[in-house]
Amino acid sequence: MEIDHPETKAELEEAFARYEAALVANDVAVLDELFLVSPATIRYGATENLYGYNEIAAFRSGRSPAGLARRLARTVITTYGRDCGVASTLFYRDSAPGKVGRQTQTWVRTVAGWRVAAAHVSLIADPDGGGTGS
Repeated sequence: MEIDHPETKAELEEAFARYEAALVANDVAVLDELFLVSPATIRYGATENLYGYNEIAAFRSGRSPAGLARRLARTVITTYGRDCGVASTLFYRDSAPGKVGRQTQTWVRTVAGWRVAAAHVSLIADPDGGGTGS
């Protein structure tokens, strides 16, 4: 298995950037598009556990668009072969001073493009204390 095949990694980096732009803009249609339509898709959020695409889509449609802006830090995207990859990042929000968010997504290539098959989001006290993402 090839790790970080250049073309594959570039494709996943583009998909991740598209996801991030949709997230902070609360573009629910794009967010829904980028999750794998499957009952096996999982998203563990900061305050919710969502099982299956339908629960994830329902969460997205009911989520407040307020306070979604964030700064990313230490983003690592790794591909495994040509059809699977993981994106991990730290994030900081002005609405959560002293906290750092952690996000991990497992992406799979489908005939429709890259899709998130599993995601985990959590918040912890910022061990660096600054919340700057530096």
